[in-house]
Amino acid sequence: MKRSHLAAAGAFALAASTLTACSSGGSSSNETCTNEILQPDATQVSVWAWYPAFDQVVDLFNQTHDDVQICWTNAGQGNDEYTKFSTAIESGSGAPDVIMLESEVLSSFSIRNALVDLTEYGADDVKGDYTDGAWKDVSSGDAVYAIPVDGGPMGMLYRKDILDQYGIAVPTTWDEFAAAAQTLKDAGAPGVLADFPTNGRAYIQALLAQVGNTPFDYDNANPTQIGIHVNDDASKDVLAYWQNLAADGLVAVDDAFTADYNTKLVDGSYAIYLAAAWGPGYLSGLSDADTDAVWQAAPLPQWDPDNPVQVNWGGSTFAVTSQAKDPAAAAEVAKEVFGTEDAWKIGIEQGALFPLWKPILESDYFTNLEYPFFGGQQINKDVFLDAAAGYEGFTFSPFQNYAYDQMTEQVYAMTQGQKDASQALDDLQSSLVQYATEQGFTVTE
Repeated sequence: MKRSHLAAAGAFALAASTLTACSSGGSSSNETCTNEILQPDATQVSVWAWYPAFDQVVDLFNQTHDDVQICWTNAGQGNDEYTKFSTAIESGSGAPDVIMLESEVLSSFSIRNALVDLTEYGADDVKGDYTDGAWKDVSSGDAVYAIPVDGGPMGMLYRKDILDQYGIAVPTTWDEFAAAAQTLKDAGAPGVLADFPTNGRAYIQALLAQVGNTPFDYDNANPTQIGIHVNDDASKDVLAYWQNLAADGLVAVDDAFTADYNTKLVDGSYAIYLAAAWGPGYLSGLSDADTDAVWQAAPLPQWDPDNPVQVNWGGSTFAVTSQAKDPAAAAEVAKEVFGTEDAWKIGIEQGALFPLWKPILESDYFTNLEYPFFGGQQINKDVFLDAAAGYEGFTFSPFQNYAYDQMTEQVYAMTQGQKDASQALDDLQSSLVQYATEQGFTVTE
């Protein structure tokens, strides 16, 4: 089963116009629960979510809460759920009390008055349980629109057997990465070092963020004002780096998360998989148990190894919708459903989630967890804990889906030789400024 963030690889078609705020209505979803309600007299909170093994987490919550019970429905993954939520927003009814949303779409829904600001429902009480970066992802100005659940701090998964075969050291910098790609090609290897998917969206944005790209300035307190600056010189240099690797045949430009891509991930076509912390679970789920492949994990290469910059690819949250019939009870669910070690052990061991809740994130259990797929390597200790701690958060636009679609078009044109990296980002800047202006935003560049 694909992890939650893989939905971000496809297009998110948020149905309504960005600046059109819809009435919140007063009723919540009447969907039938897919789980058992253990306390029928308790307040019931409807939840939409698509986490793997979430049924076990819901049962655990209901077993340990007498005052509140979760009524859970899987309304679809990613775009399927978001489309249903958009329909409910427009109609003023039909939304759940609590909804799983990826952090990148929070602003797209909060600008439509679809989410509750949780600051008045105890968000500050749990703020200390999360890293600063994770909390920034769910905040806009003084408002907090969701509780973080899992994240995607980035690292590098590599085929140790392939690199060893060709005498290639594990790259720690992007210069070493390019040199390794050249060595592999010069040796006549049947595959390439890695893939640079033009439909990578959040993946490409993370690579640009590593050199300080902050494409948007946005605060929901001033919802019609936005700063857009996607075409800075450092980002142009990063994109040109990948354009040159692709032009020289040193990396592939295959679309991510297709059947062909999945096959190449595990058959040796790519020696390196630049991955989020949910990538190990995705990769191991694709791999044949009888394979001779030897996988290991290492930190993401850096531009300046003396000043490492950690980035994130994907992340999910629980938000309270404006249609919640009891916002206080809904906020309790959002804060507490993944607020125990027992719940997180289910999420980690059964769902391959990477936790953002610090009591489990920083625990000996998670730090020292050994992963059989990686030969018993403690990949959290070696790679992903430092990546999570160093991530400083990100500001997404209230039309992030459109921005990602435009990025995909420009990067594709670049890899097809239709324009260089500089022109691609200049054109992206122009298209986003034009779109935002047409939608009624006041834009600063």
